[in-house]
Amino acid sequence: MREYGCPEEELFSFLSLSRREDLGYQNILSSMCTPPHPVAARAHAMFLETNLGDPGLFPGTAALERLLVRRLGALMHLPEAGGYATSGGTESNIQAFRIAKKRKPVKSPNVVVPESGHFSFQKACDILGLEIRTVPLDAEFRMDVEAIDGLVDNNTVALVGVAGTTEYGVVDPIARLSEIALDREVFLHVDAAFGGMVVPFLDRPIPFDFRLPGVNSISIDPHKMGMSTIPAGCLLVRDPEYFSSLNVDTPYLTVKQEYTLAGTRPGASVAAAVAVLEYLGMDGMRAVVAGCMENARRLIEGMETLGYPRAVTPDVNVATFSCDRAPAGWRVSRTRAGDMRIICMPHVTRDVVEAFLGDMSDLDA
Repeated sequence: MREYGCPEEELFSFLSLSRREDLGYQNILSSMCTPPHPVAARAHAMFLETNLGDPGLFPGTAALERLLVRRLGALMHLPEAGGYATSGGTESNIQAFRIAKKRKPVKSPNVVVPESGHFSFQKACDILGLEIRTVPLDAEFRMDVEAIDGLVDNNTVALVGVAGTTEYGVVDPIARLSEIALDREVFLHVDAAFGGMVVPFLDRPIPFDFRLPGVNSISIDPHKMGMSTIPAGCLLVRDPEYFSSLNVDTPYLTVKQEYTLAGTRPGASVAAAVAVLEYLGMDGMRAVVAGCMENARRLIEGMETLGYPRAVTPDVNVATFSCDRAPAGWRVSRTRAGDMRIICMPHVTRDVVEAFLGDMSDLDA
């Protein structure tokens, strides 16, 4: 660090060099995030200095957070759901496990998670001292519910299902998990960080939300298919009273207790998330999802024509293929099983899909 600072022009020249190292989204096919919607960027800029960690100082921003929770709660078929804005699915999943552990104090707590579960569940278990038990997947990479019985016991504090798995884009049989959770009196958390803003807008939605009576909490990320700025997640719970078990005293703030994991929390991305939802509405979001799903179908059709079969038929806009190579200049990713993985986010337009397929075709020429 310089003793006397840096001239502004020199500073931004330096920052520009760093920014040029970033790939941008143009040829990135492996990201579950996407460039923010223009209204999100504009809203974010209006709330740069706001801090939801001390909400009494920013009552307007706090009101937007409550509005975001109401909008997402309604999308999950429970407008009166409790909730708050998190930094994303990892924080939401950790908090869901904290609640579940508090609600069932046992000596040796465990959680039952599908093999496809996000790595954030491993972090949560490490932090909270939970034993993680993984359920194998069926032939379509969904949680094999027939294998759950031997894993759930009297020390199980939480059961997890995923709506839109990170690797293969499928939805676990949440309706069946709801029945099991009610029967075994176990807290059921649904990780819908990605699929939460896709599945409700499909032509034939798959049940996964609060309509199912066994679902206790849901994680959902507006900074993914919600096209908000980063970070913008949300944890929703069936009963707002769940959060009371997490309260700690905060005597020097404008609120005297808080249940959030982070202290300082940005308000700007919350405003951005609300802005997109209000601007697009249900019809606009449905159109965005329809476009992404159509591009995923076109990608699958094109790859199979080239001789690269899909690994599974996805429920959301994630496409995976038995393919061990990719054209230069394109950023794809691999599943643990080695399949090529592409997410057809809003920036992966039809033109992008066709360009990628063209380059794939050239590999075989």
